[in-house]
Amino acid sequence: MPIQQWSDDILMVELNDEPVFSEEIQALSDRVDKGPDCHVVLNLGNITRLNSSNISQLLRIRKKQINKDVQLRICSVPDSLWGVMLITGLDKIFDFQSDVPSALASLQIDGDDEG
Repeated sequence: MPIQQWSDDILMVELNDEPVFSEEIQALSDRVDKGPDCHVVLNLGNITRLNSSNISQLLRIRKKQINKDVQLRICSVPDSLWGVMLITGLDKIFDFQSDVPSALASLQIDGDDEG
């Protein structure tokens, strides 16, 4: 199951390569639109390539999260994708974490800082 409710306010999404990527991102987008406001962790560990459409989808999710004042973390980016992140400047736009536990911990730490 690609989207999991990790806690009351955190969604964990494990993305896969196309053609499933677009379906998973659309399902997340629908959930973000209709569900309660939740932080999102996107696990890219299974991704081997991203196209321009995928990048646009990631940016739309980021914008929705910003508008709802909740966080988005991207984690487990394979080395093969870091070149894409650097060339496109996405490394400066998204909050990247090395792995799922680090992403979850960063959300909890940020939550503690706000409280």
